[in-house]
Amino acid sequence: METMQGLERTHHCGNLRKSDSGTEVVLTGWVSRRRDHGGLIFVDMRDRSGLVQIVFDAAAMSDFHKAETLRNEFVIAIKGKVRERSKDTVNPDLETGEIEVVVNELRILNKAKTPPFYIQDGIDSDENIRLKYRYLDLRRPEMQKNIMLRHRVAKIMRDYLDANDFLEIETPMLCRSTPEGARDFLVPSRLNPGMFYALPQSPQIFKQLLMVSGFEKYFQIVRCFRDEDLRADRQPEFTQLDIETSFLSQDQILTLMEGLVRDIFDKALGIKLETPFQRMSWDEAMDRFGSDKPDLRFGMELKDISEFVKGSDFKVFNSVLEKNGQVKVINVEGYANIPRRELDGLVEWVKTYGAKGLAWIQYAEDGVKSPFKKFYSDETFEAIKNHVGAKIGDLLLVVGDKPSVVAQALGELRLEMARRRGLIDPDALRFLWIVDFPMFEYVEDEKRWKAMHHPFTSPRESDIEFLKSDPGRVKANAYDIVLNGVEIGGGSLRIYQSDLQEKVFEAIGLTQDEARAKFGFLMDAFEYGTPPHGGIAFGLDRLIMLMAKRKSIRDVIAFPKTQSAVDPMSHAPSEVDDKQLKELSIRTAIKK
Repeated sequence: METMQGLERTHHCGNLRKSDSGTEVVLTGWVSRRRDHGGLIFVDMRDRSGLVQIVFDAAAMSDFHKAETLRNEFVIAIKGKVRERSKDTVNPDLETGEIEVVVNELRILNKAKTPPFYIQDGIDSDENIRLKYRYLDLRRPEMQKNIMLRHRVAKIMRDYLDANDFLEIETPMLCRSTPEGARDFLVPSRLNPGMFYALPQSPQIFKQLLMVSGFEKYFQIVRCFRDEDLRADRQPEFTQLDIETSFLSQDQILTLMEGLVRDIFDKALGIKLETPFQRMSWDEAMDRFGSDKPDLRFGMELKDISEFVKGSDFKVFNSVLEKNGQVKVINVEGYANIPRRELDGLVEWVKTYGAKGLAWIQYAEDGVKSPFKKFYSDETFEAIKNHVGAKIGDLLLVVGDKPSVVAQALGELRLEMARRRGLIDPDALRFLWIVDFPMFEYVEDEKRWKAMHHPFTSPRESDIEFLKSDPGRVKANAYDIVLNGVEIGGGSLRIYQSDLQEKVFEAIGLTQDEARAKFGFLMDAFEYGTPPHGGIAFGLDRLIMLMAKRKSIRDVIAFPKTQSAVDPMSHAPSEVDDKQLKELSIRTAIKK
């Protein structure tokens, strides 16, 4: 193999333009594609910046034979002169398509085996193979664009926050385990046998302590860890932009964060966003969309028809309403002629979200069709049509159950029908703040209340009196930012007074001794003059996924895990030898 000695790269492949014609250049990169025309060899040469066509001419090169040995993914360096292409050979699909480089010197720096998949965009290859050979997958231009976008966004975040007087401060990776919420990843301590650290699920406690310390404005682009079942938008280790501020109101924090998001989309994508973003209470979001992260790119809102169907001979709806349930519908416009097989499939589909079944009303040209038509008058169906805003040709899909089941089943069905009907504009950006979350949610299995966000979220001042008597009534000073149906960030104003923190711990069933055992150092800190404070955390992976228009955060993380939390490339996790376990005072129950 040859070396670069005596050659220094002068340009990047994708940066050459018509204005560079006549310039002698030195380029380095990979062979992306090779076309042999007998005496003339054309190669698409690629580096991080993009592609350029280079030309090997047997009549002009003494070592043309080397060019004949080139294959895809060989690493090469070339020296040559830029020239304009003839008009009939210009490639309008390439930014460098008006020029090519005529090579007079070629050095083959390294050869390559045939890759297991094509190094190009839009490949149809099994994701496990892509992850096994991630170093090759990351060579593909679309993957490099994703990672470069991630870099630009992180830099924009830092620049914006620095300009607004925030300080970037690191917090510990080895923390105390506080098993409230998702499972912790545990790290055994060799120096303290039988003791464990936990990897942080977030820097929550430490960033609050930084407010106690008087730093006022903190941020960190930080790795977080949660040992939980994975989905397309979940990883065991993920990155968030973590922010905390002192002495700011909720409105001030939300306005500041809108400025950050506006800056990101403007400087990274050239998209101008209008602010302020829409705000909606949690109650309204659940009532209208069945979700606390509604996708506002289309309508199809949930409508309550309980008043129209109560008191009839139809036992299904009656039993639901007698148990304080509800009957709601979504209107799938222009779909009254839905095939019966698809309707039957939807019945089974909603059952996966807890619904016992699905009914419907078809407002067809030849009249109303519904499985419960005989139980209601024509006037009732007309009143429902007017209430929902339906018209002839529309289909109403109906779910009756307890409110939480109706919300989940119809909320998911709304999204599914929008996908099937092509109602979602992939280029639209609909931002939304969800505010006034419930402070607590009831865990039926444990017969207790738990914090919906985390136990350091402050309740609305007007609801503090109900912490003990009626926890379900209490609203939190919490807020989530949603983009196109995906939560990209969430935060809250925090509790900063010891007596109120103790009341919240009591509401979620933590005794004073238990609370002190888990969070004693935070409670101690609150006794030394804690300022009012609040913050937010943005999921960087999710945000980049949406900006890059990808379906999985794995496409915007350099080295992600699979859905079973495995890295097929490095084979992590792996067994360790007995000597390491003995040093850590650990014995496993798994026999080798």
